[in-house]
Amino acid sequence: MAAERRPLRLLALHGYRQSARRLRQRSGALRKALRGRAELLPIDAPHAVPAAAAQDDPDGDDPPRGWWFSGPGAFEAGEAAAAPEGLEESLSAVAAALAEQGPFDGLLGFSQGAALAAMVCALRARGDPRFPVGFAVLVAGFASRAPAHGHFYRHPIALPTLHVVGDTDAVIAAPLSMELARCFVEPVVLAHPGGHFIPAAAAQRKAYLEFLERFRPGQEKAEPPGAGEVSERSV
Repeated sequence: MAAERRPLRLLALHGYRQSARRLRQRSGALRKALRGRAELLPIDAPHAVPAAAAQDDPDGDDPPRGWWFSGPGAFEAGEAAAAPEGLEESLSAVAAALAEQGPFDGLLGFSQGAALAAMVCALRARGDPRFPVGFAVLVAGFASRAPAHGHFYRHPIALPTLHVVGDTDAVIAAPLSMELARCFVEPVVLAHPGGHFIPAAAAQRKAYLEFLERFRPGQEKAEPPGAGEVSERSV
């Protein structure tokens, strides 16, 4: 009898003004959908969001956090920030989690966490040994507009990715997520009719599992789309 294959392990990166605990709470449907196939292990961003702390965390035990700021204690995805702050500490936090809690097979990121995961993918594709991951699932992702971050997108990123795009997302509009997808050599795009959340209905579950199956131990790698092609499906 063949040995049962282990679940994939994905390091999970939350959105801006969220936390590991909040991502765990809001990804319950997805975790249930992936049970036995993949497990998500969220970590906290290193930076507390000061302006949001009192409003979002009145008890003070789970402050909202962010991966970088486009201005003093603030963040706007569409802002071409002249002096973004905090990214290097966040890259170091991801590298430390991969080293101390690993091994991990891939990444899952939501919103600003997806943008950070894309940067990690770019570094991995260049051979950075701090980030031993093989793929990423990017939900409501975007490319940073900060000129200081432009180097992440200068060359096509050769790492497999699934980009989950909400057609009615009012926080990260679908064109921003599609722009990020085009930064990758082999993007697979999953469009859904919803907004700014991690979808996990039956149709999306099928798409997640089809993508992740390529990376489960013992599975032959499926042929990816050709370089520069976007494989897209709507559900």
